[in-house]
Amino acid sequence: MDEIDRAILRELQTDGRIAYADLGPRVGLSASAARQRLQRLLDSRAVQVVGVTDPMAMGGQAMALLGISVDGDPRPVADELAAHPEVVYSVFTSGGFDLFAEVVSPTAKDLLDFVNDTVRPIDGVGAVQSFPYFAIHTHRFLWDVG
Repeated sequence: MDEIDRAILRELQTDGRIAYADLGPRVGLSASAARQRLQRLLDSRAVQVVGVTDPMAMGGQAMALLGISVDGDPRPVADELAAHPEVVYSVFTSGGFDLFAEVVSPTAKDLLDFVNDTVRPIDGVGAVQSFPYFAIHTHRFLWDVG
């Protein structure tokens, strides 16, 4: 990946739907050369262009990161969590927790009910620690592409 590829990625992070006619000049290429460069990155699977939802715009007002300790293999717990729409993602970790799961619910009560009535009873879950947070303003998370 060279500097032009990184410039393309920076532009896509700002506007994932940018037209090639606009992208090319911004990165020092023609529209067709920018299209070819991006297609090469997509074909190599080095890059994916995806849509990301804003939980607040989707009605989620209560958000938390759950630190989950598991007795035994954490994979079945992660699979069970993935079946629930409240779970944005889950990841395996090392250290104090076996899994982290980000969850979004319409209200704080819904979040509490989800943790107590859905997460804690999953076979293998030993403990759950909730780290609630508040997204007061819209956030964009950008990866540093150099």
